[in-house]
Amino acid sequence: MEAYTLSVIGVLALCLLSLLLAIYSGVSKGRAGALSGPLLPADDGNSLYRIDRVHMNSVEALAPFVVPAVLAMMVGVRPATLAVLIWLHVAIRLAHLAVYLRGGNAAKGGSLRTVLYVSGALVTLVLVVVTGWAAIY
Repeated sequence: MEAYTLSVIGVLALCLLSLLLAIYSGVSKGRAGALSGPLLPADDGNSLYRIDRVHMNSVEALAPFVVPAVLAMMVGVRPATLAVLIWLHVAIRLAHLAVYLRGGNAAKGGSLRTVLYVSGALVTLVLVVVTGWAAIY
């Protein structure tokens, strides 16, 4: 497993990001007197909504990425290939977070935020294909 150290750290970074966003969302809602949970009106102009959505986006993206990442280690995907895919995904998730939390036009659907979210999904798809290929061959 030592060969996968960078990949393991990257997966843990994604998990930590999701946990930190959960705390940030909860604290932000608490300070604003809002209830916990996704009960906010869908309004990209509302910072509480954006904080909640960026957290939920991270949760939604986590399992579909982490499961094939762990399987990739089990089936022997090249460590360098896996590390590149994982850290690319981490970078995309961090950029998505920064764009969405900042707000403005870039945070609206159909803009840079959407491009980043789709980019993360494409990296996940590549990871699934690479992992499947390594499992079969």
